Amino acid sequence: MLSARITKEPHQRSGRSGVPSGPALAAAGAAFCTVLVIAAALNLPAFSRTGDDDDAIAKSLAAMLRAGRTVISKNQDRINDPNVGSKGIDGKMVLAEASAIYQQSAGVNPGSIDPNSLHGRLIRMQMDSIVEVMDVHQDTINRQGVGFKGFIPAVFGRLVNEAFGRRATGIAEMKVTAPPYLIRNQKVRPDEWELAAIQTQLLSPSWPKDKAYSAAVAKGGAAAERTLIPEYYGRSCLGCHGAPKGEIDITGFPKEGASEGDLGGIISITLYR
Repeated sequence: MLSARITKEPHQRSGRSGVPSGPALAAAGAAFCTVLVIAAALNLPAFSRTGDDDDAIAKSLAAMLRAGRTVISKNQDRINDPNVGSKGIDGKMVLAEASAIYQQSAGVNPGSIDPNSLHGRLIRMQMDSIVEVMDVHQDTINRQGVGFKGFIPAVFGRLVNEAFGRRATGIAEMKVTAPPYLIRNQKVRPDEWELAAIQTQLLSPSWPKDKAYSAAVAKGGAAAERTLIPEYYGRSCLGCHGAPKGEIDITGFPKEGASEGDLGGIISITLYR
């Protein structure tokens, strides 16, 4: 699944990934409905990991995050329905649907991945995080008399990544970032390495669309494998991110004036070595 190493920079790789359209800060539809095709479940002990192993784990985690966002997107109208109280969109329901989407894309049930492997431990941390976020926000989701709840795919994704980070401290981190001019939440602004990679690699006119970028780069003084997976605006994203530029969208932010297919965000995954 992965392409050859980039020769211009030592220890850096670019991988191939079927990446769907980018994240939306308001209700998204088809943009989140395709998830990444990933490698089969890994059962490798941590000491034998290679960069390619880490790339496959990173893509797996990205696929599960996208699958969860897809479920939120598909149920956005119901979440925002002011006339319905208990909606049944809880942790159990979202995880079940997200796991089915993941399995359809990856060809493996995430629950069958060896729980003793790094891959299996991390995917379970992520699945537990999905359940936590959904169950904690039931009052918001089920509130009657309120239309737009602000619980959209991008917010869901950020909360899941934060919950995952608490579970995986010292092992892995995830966030959805973007070029600085697209950042709406300063919590997810790119760090120095992410910014350089976005500017020199992912925004380069010669960079193949949908290709991930990976590198062995220390973070916080610890050895790590870092992967950036680009996401692009789909048609359904443009209601909040398209034209006219500067118009205030439903979330209260000015639209970016983006076009379909523009780079809209990057899933950034760090796996500590």
